[in-house]
Amino acid sequence: MAPNHPKMVLFDYGQTLIDEPYFNKELGMEAVLAHADANPLGRTARELADYIDALEAEMERFRTADGHIPLYETHNLPFQRYVFASQRLSFSLPEEKLETLYWDAAAPGRPTEGIHTLLDLLAARGIRTGVISNLSFSGAALRARLDRLLPNHRFEFILATSEYVFRKPSPRIFRLALTMAGLEPHEVWYCGDNPACDIAGATACGIQPVWYTGALSPLWSSQNTPAADHLTLAHWADFPALLDRVSAPCSV
Repeated sequence: MAPNHPKMVLFDYGQTLIDEPYFNKELGMEAVLAHADANPLGRTARELADYIDALEAEMERFRTADGHIPLYETHNLPFQRYVFASQRLSFSLPEEKLETLYWDAAAPGRPTEGIHTLLDLLAARGIRTGVISNLSFSGAALRARLDRLLPNHRFEFILATSEYVFRKPSPRIFRLALTMAGLEPHEVWYCGDNPACDIAGATACGIQPVWYTGALSPLWSSQNTPAADHLTLAHWADFPALLDRVSAPCSV
């Protein structure tokens, strides 16, 4: 069945809207330690990065190498709080500011090529937009980053799974987005890079998936093409052609 013309296009965050070519915990901890009021154990950024790796392995927080996909999110702020308290680090800065310092240093992002133009085009065509991101960082940190990197966006909502428990491909997070939009699945497209979380997850909810391959993470690029029916897009400049290929929305 041919896809319907969308009333709304939802986007993933990482490697879809924003390219984060690396995530370096040591650089993140260097930025945070520069603001420490006390570090009585003399922890280095490298030691703290290794400690975080060990905790995340124990929690199976981001385990994907063997095909396991976590369906529930751990919010970064209580995790960060535990790391700092257990290592006897103290700060005067608010924990939200420390979170942003860490993320900006560990994974500086840049808009994917052509996304500014696409967001303007969708707005001009009256197509609504929103975001669903599997993200442990706070929703406030995500919104601030998108406001800074994509100042022309008109996202109606930005769902960080840290704030809503359920991670893609859980249908619960997709259904929440549909509820917030007040739309049916066939009225929405979802663009993402991850074959399992984004493409299979959207498909399971009846949402038209668009596999964006323009900034694939090495973690996903080795995977096979998604099994579910989907549209594929390597360049945002080609998105208007996808819209033009589908039938125009029916007048009511």
